[in-house]
Amino acid sequence: MVLKTVRQSAGRWAFLIGIILAVLFGAIGTLSTWVLWVLIIAGLIVGLMNIADEEVSPFLMSSIILIIASALGGNILDVLPLIGGILQAILVLFVPATIIVAVKHVFSFAKH
Repeated sequence: MVLKTVRQSAGRWAFLIGIILAVLFGAIGTLSTWVLWVLIIAGLIVGLMNIADEEVSPFLMSSIILIIASALGGNILDVLPLIGGILQAILVLFVPATIIVAVKHVFSFAKH
């Protein structure tokens, strides 16, 4: 019980920190290597710790839509560096989280 609460708390903090960093550094336009790694690691933590079994389908649907919108929006809105940078940073955060949740979901099918 306590481990589950700690895990959820860590996942929530990783999500919150990841979103704040994505918006902040995306707006500044500074997606250096260390910022990319922080966003990737935050995304992995979110995918591993933050999504419960009953949240998998809504998370995957929402994150896939967000990834598509960020990728296409980043290309279309490239003339507005502020928005384009934020969308690219959000992409870096959500792609690892989505992959982890999708893989975990596929493995849950193998268990049954």
